[in-house]
Amino acid sequence: MTLDELRTLDGAKLRYALMDLAKTIPDAIALGRGDPDLATPDHVVAAAKRALAESVQPVQPVAGMPALRVAIARRARTDHGLDVGAEQVLVTTGGQEGLFLVMSALLDPGDEILVPDPRYTSYDQAIEHAGGVSVTVPTHPEDAFDLRADAIEALITPKTKALLLVTPSNPTGGIISREQAEKIAALAKKHDFVVISDEIYGKFVWPPFEHVSIGSLPGMERHTITLSGFSKAWAMTGWRVGYVIAEQNAIDGMAAIKGATTGPVANVSQAAALAAAEADDACILDSKVIYGERRDLLAKGLTDMGLEYTDPRGGFFFWAKSSSTGLRSLELSYLLLKEARVLVFPGTGFGERWSDYLRITTLQPTDVLREAVERMTPVVKRYAAEAAARA
Repeated sequence: MTLDELRTLDGAKLRYALMDLAKTIPDAIALGRGDPDLATPDHVVAAAKRALAESVQPVQPVAGMPALRVAIARRARTDHGLDVGAEQVLVTTGGQEGLFLVMSALLDPGDEILVPDPRYTSYDQAIEHAGGVSVTVPTHPEDAFDLRADAIEALITPKTKALLLVTPSNPTGGIISREQAEKIAALAKKHDFVVISDEIYGKFVWPPFEHVSIGSLPGMERHTITLSGFSKAWAMTGWRVGYVIAEQNAIDGMAAIKGATTGPVANVSQAAALAAAEADDACILDSKVIYGERRDLLAKGLTDMGLEYTDPRGGFFFWAKSSSTGLRSLELSYLLLKEARVLVFPGTGFGERWSDYLRITTLQPTDVLREAVERMTPVVKRYAAEAAARA
């Protein structure tokens, strides 16, 4: 695919086109997708094997295996600070299905949802599918991409049904501060809208920052729907187990839609998730050390090659500016793939305003990530030098 052909694409179509192009380039290093590269923990795999050995495989309730719902509710208290019962948990076929179920159950045609900009564009697809309208709320590097309550308040209308909050953010690595979470909570109660809080990266917040679950704030129980899952923290992306936490009537509505479409999550995946949820966080803490070391490696590499970025406070991503090279991010992404054999995503894959940004992940083994930095550095420096000479 040519650069001109790529320019006709945006969002997910652009990201997938670049991934397809990378497959045609020998020895390309992918720093694009957000799938953990670490192995699923041994105790989780062992539980799945035991489940597969069972000769009888009964169909589980649509809302999820009862023991798993209990375990998730218990974890909701420790991971999210939410005081909920198992009846307030819906087990979903990955976080993506959870998102679609929330939008399908919550929205009426024409309802508006405030969404952060930049964002993972699958949110827009789910909103559009349910007949809703995405209204983008700008975030800014000077605020470390924290979603600000004053920006939200300026966009609230009588049609506002919900706010989408993603913390830590994909793609920026920004997190919601406690101060802003409290102000947003006050807005939700004042204007009677729901906060859909996607916390899938919540286990990976970097010191000295804290993960804040807005649903744990006073009076937010009926104003919050929390989305999370097992893909990121336990490296279980392919197992497809997510969950939704909400008031029971909302869970019942989503379960009815799920029952009419996909039905319950596969037994083996739920058994694996149960083993993950019931164990301690030792494997997560180990992976956090690895991801933290990679974060430091990539931060130094980007600084050395002259790409400006906002220090990510959580998650697996760097949101770096391409402007020092004199190139838009799509052009630089294309040239890095062709000349350095490294795949990174242009900012326009996450919103049309972001043509000067790149999303770069830390999800490769440390030696491979180091090799990617070494490949990128001379290419970036060469284009930056050419841009400086033209100035």
